[in-house]
Amino acid sequence: MRIIHIVESFGGGVYSYFKDLALFFSQQPTIETYIIYSNKRKEITQDQIDQDFPTSIHLIPIEMERELKPLKDLRSTFALRRTIKQLKPDCIHLHSSKAGVIGRWASFMPTYKRKLFYTPHGYSFLRQDISPVKQKLFYGIEKITQVLFGGTTIACGDTEYKIAQQIGRSLLVRNGIDLTHLNQHYTVKDNASNQLIIGTIGRISYQKNPKLFNEVALLFPQHQFLWIGDGELRDQLTAPNITITGWFTNNTAVFPYLNQLDVYLQTSLWEGLPIAVLEAMAFRKPILATDVIGNNDIVEPNLNGFLFTQAPDLIEVIRQLEDPSFRKQLGEQAYVVCERKFDKDKNFNHLFAIYRSL
Repeated sequence: MRIIHIVESFGGGVYSYFKDLALFFSQQPTIETYIIYSNKRKEITQDQIDQDFPTSIHLIPIEMERELKPLKDLRSTFALRRTIKQLKPDCIHLHSSKAGVIGRWASFMPTYKRKLFYTPHGYSFLRQDISPVKQKLFYGIEKITQVLFGGTTIACGDTEYKIAQQIGRSLLVRNGIDLTHLNQHYTVKDNASNQLIIGTIGRISYQKNPKLFNEVALLFPQHQFLWIGDGELRDQLTAPNITITGWFTNNTAVFPYLNQLDVYLQTSLWEGLPIAVLEAMAFRKPILATDVIGNNDIVEPNLNGFLFTQAPDLIEVIRQLEDPSFRKQLGEQAYVVCERKFDKDKNFNHLFAIYRSL
């Protein structure tokens, strides 16, 4: 079986997802896997891509824009169409909203039968950095594209699945992480100190809401805050108790910093199903996350963490988390939730079964 994955958002959590997916499918002797990805994303270098993916996975870069740009989108569509006609895959799996639209246009050939799947990894019409008019436009594009070209949406999280069911045929295969690999990098942290280290991983961007992260840090000057990553909005992190690590060329380099944390703080405005939060749970960290789609598919309040909306919501919660035994209890439950719902081997086996059955 020949499968093509087409992805525009080749960075962040989606990039981590694809590394795990590539490793899993490289071990399936009956599957030939191609990944067509956007070479416009700058957070991942080509050298890193070449290093991270097995040689048995065929990688094909094609220019795709994140934003709506009709002329460039048309060129991307024709480039994809040429590649699809040449490879003639049995399955096409589209990832991210942009690839979901141009990929379906590109793969439409009346004489060519193929199985078509689409995973939004966070619908574009849920973005909070665009106007309500654009949100309605993007929803309309999703709906019309589904009606015209069909295919099965494979949602990466429970709320995304509920939304997908309103648009068309849908299934649920949650994002997963490599627990075996992560356990090799996990070390037990000494909880003796009264000062907490509270941190996050990711690009310092509008989506990740550094303004709220800074407000939380100012509210708790007695604790240390760590942003593992970098980005264009780093100037919004002004609290004196915040440290910014900068970028890492290898994702395993973040694990020592993740081990340092007592609590993981996710302040994002919207998500698909955030891989970084899952990795923090695998490292037995209690999760504090904004109550938005994606985050609230992971955090089970009072079991593995807490959901919040504004910084003052955390005053009582962080007081509770200053108790080492309570932190340990939530952290252990976070790992249990990962085992139960977000093990990538279980979830990719489910995906593999879908490819073969539909």
